Amino acid sequence: MKKTLLAFALTAALAGIAFASDNSKTWPASDEAKQFVKDTIVIGMLASPYGTGWTENKQLLDYFALARENGITGHEMTLTAASMTFNDLITQHYHFRSAMAEQPENYQFVNSISDIESAHLHGKTAVIWNSQTATILDGDLRKMAMIADMGIKSMILAYNDVFRTGSGGLAEFNGTVLGLTPWGEDVIDEMVRYGIMLDLSHTGYKTATDAMDYMEGNYPGVPFSYTHSIPAGLYKDEPNATPNGCYRNITDEEAIRAAKSGGYVSPTFTEWMMDGIWPDDISPKQAADMIDYYANLVGVDHVAIATDDMFSEELIVAFATANADIYADDGYMTNAFDKGATGAGELSKILAAITDDLWARGYTNEDLAKIYGGNKMRVWSQLWEGVSAEQFAADLPKRKAMRKKLREHFYSR
Repeated sequence: MKKTLLAFALTAALAGIAFASDNSKTWPASDEAKQFVKDTIVIGMLASPYGTGWTENKQLLDYFALARENGITGHEMTLTAASMTFNDLITQHYHFRSAMAEQPENYQFVNSISDIESAHLHGKTAVIWNSQTATILDGDLRKMAMIADMGIKSMILAYNDVFRTGSGGLAEFNGTVLGLTPWGEDVIDEMVRYGIMLDLSHTGYKTATDAMDYMEGNYPGVPFSYTHSIPAGLYKDEPNATPNGCYRNITDEEAIRAAKSGGYVSPTFTEWMMDGIWPDDISPKQAADMIDYYANLVGVDHVAIATDDMFSEELIVAFATANADIYADDGYMTNAFDKGATGAGELSKILAAITDDLWARGYTNEDLAKIYGGNKMRVWSQLWEGVSAEQFAADLPKRKAMRKKLREHFYSR
């Protein structure tokens, strides 16, 4: 089990001896569930900038190879976070792209919904870039157009700390409540202009609430989402829960407002955020509990999935320790790490077992197809291509029929 002591973790980080993906447990599942995952468009999330989650090309390539083998269509991939600059974005993009250039036949860079469908049919990895910070603009709104052309599909306003856009979740946890700033409003304007989705994960409650007010008042009908946020309500009554809960988790109110905008909420199968539980290995049931909680709260049309995988446990701990200013959480994270809750449920190893669990709860194949990727595609279709949710739903039977026909003749997954 993953009982990661901080001192050992720092030493092991330098030695590079273990990866979270290697340590993540593979859960048994039925053949039917394994095949369903392969037949369904599945889109997860990889929150792992180069240097903090992976350092060798082989790590990245092996991770994606295993995902393809087990039916994971693609991933939202974090290029930048916290206070990274535009130059950092270029550097991060280079590291990802240079690794993928070693196997160019295995990757499909996504600019349309059709690109995701193509990746699924041809057994490639669909690459959807995101930024967990707006600091990559370097204070220049004109960069948003270039960022959009680079393929950045979603952006977070405030990652934990205090930024020019507003206050992050951890800053508000520590008493600094800034709210959405005029600059933050300008950033949102440009995001909407270029079809970049507003992602409110990591964002402080006040700033997120202000941002939702701004979206609803100025861009009614334009969806916003929480791409990797656990529901606080699921853990608030746990016997060992901390008084304030995990600062990364969101309220029911926030999830409901995202759903009402037409967006989605994605729980992240991340152990240290599971307040009061902090498991050594998140189980399929625990992951399914997150999905089920959100589905009961906002409906299956507004729930998605994200693992927030970071590869190396040791690098996670070392990064959090070295950047104590942006993780000044009174020891919450490192205490969870000491309990062993450092990793995440890797989709390729856990999703089929989650499928069996959700089937047992009464979820249909149609429900799961929405949750695993369909809801993201609906939102992205609206933002990228101007297709309304109603039109997407009307077109979906034809698209599914087309995919079925192509799969029968050309399927390579």
